[in-house]
Amino acid sequence: MSGSSLEAQALAQLDRGAAVRLVKAAASPVAVRLVRGDAVTLEPVRWLFPGYLPAGMLAILGGPAGCGKTTIAGSFAATVTTAGRWPDGSRCREPGDVLIWSGEDAHAVIAARLVAAGADMRRVHFIDGITGDDGGAFDPGRDMALLEATAEGLPAPRLLILDPIVSAVSGDGHKSNDVRRALQPVVDLAQRLGCAVLGITHFSKGTTGRDPVERITGSLAFAALARLVLVAAKVKADADDSEPRRVLVRAKSNIGPDDGGFAYALERVEVAPEVEGQRVQWLEALQGSAREVLADAEAEPSDEDGDSPADVESFVRACLASGPIPAKVFKADVEGAGYQWRTVQRAAKRIGAESRKDGMQGGWRWGFHGTPKATNRTEGVEDASTQTVSPLTPSTPCVSPSVDAEVF
Repeated sequence: MSGSSLEAQALAQLDRGAAVRLVKAAASPVAVRLVRGDAVTLEPVRWLFPGYLPAGMLAILGGPAGCGKTTIAGSFAATVTTAGRWPDGSRCREPGDVLIWSGEDAHAVIAARLVAAGADMRRVHFIDGITGDDGGAFDPGRDMALLEATAEGLPAPRLLILDPIVSAVSGDGHKSNDVRRALQPVVDLAQRLGCAVLGITHFSKGTTGRDPVERITGSLAFAALARLVLVAAKVKADADDSEPRRVLVRAKSNIGPDDGGFAYALERVEVAPEVEGQRVQWLEALQGSAREVLADAEAEPSDEDGDSPADVESFVRACLASGPIPAKVFKADVEGAGYQWRTVQRAAKRIGAESRKDGMQGGWRWGFHGTPKATNRTEGVEDASTQTVSPLTPSTPCVSPSVDAEVF
């Protein structure tokens, strides 16, 4: 066939294709679909861990190495599998199944942590690979649709942990478009299954002092796509700290409060003969923004802040002498007196004061929830630990004992 004949045939094919498209367009014209606002059903946010883990959405947990991010995720998993209690004391509504994919720790290591946390291991499912002729390793950047189909067969999929979340990105983790495209299947899985997804990641090096959301490794799209971002950090050790402390705080939330959190410690326990597992010991609640809390946690320790321990302890006793007070009021009094918040927290811990939640609906209150601990007597000053504390009597603002004020 000559070249001119081939060109004529190609033109004819194009003409027929154009005619078909015109007929289809006339039969079913293409248009933008609109939904009227009054046709949209309003739905409340559903929570797995109220305020911290939204059901059906993606959350991010970031922090530097060594702060126990995977152990925190394991603590959440244990709570889900047993319908146990969350760090704030509230109870998980019902037990559920947890799926875990880790590209950093072996299953045995994670399992030891889960056992240490008290998880029901029958409800824990490690993602181990792909079956069938095309089987192999599970790739979170490619196989999310397969995982969703498998998870639908579980009785109650409630939590998916991806460690690290950056592994779900097959492209460049520093490019916003690549991250958004790669994480969309993760977001879709969460929405369709009603399952909370917790992605674990690191902080970028050399970002201390910056906004915590900006410290998440890779593109800002990780934090932008997540409806909630949690950050963890290790507290700089001080001479009077009996054990290392760490903090977990909310850095971003589009669906609730975006501040506050919890202090915690890590401990190791024997879970089987010659096998130890690490677990979280949740401590007091924290107030303040993530940037404020991390600034306190990551500040270089100081052996001398200008205030003697006895003065700070006396200040705490004066503040709490009439009974527990709201945490925000206590912190405002501390700042007004010119003390460092971490210094006062340590002093309060030494003498037996702590922060507790005032019922399920109430706020956090600092006070002596028991008998204050005794400290060494100072000549001419009565030991305040001998006094009786009324646990719920409202207090008046306290003043620093460095001025001419009586110390109780």
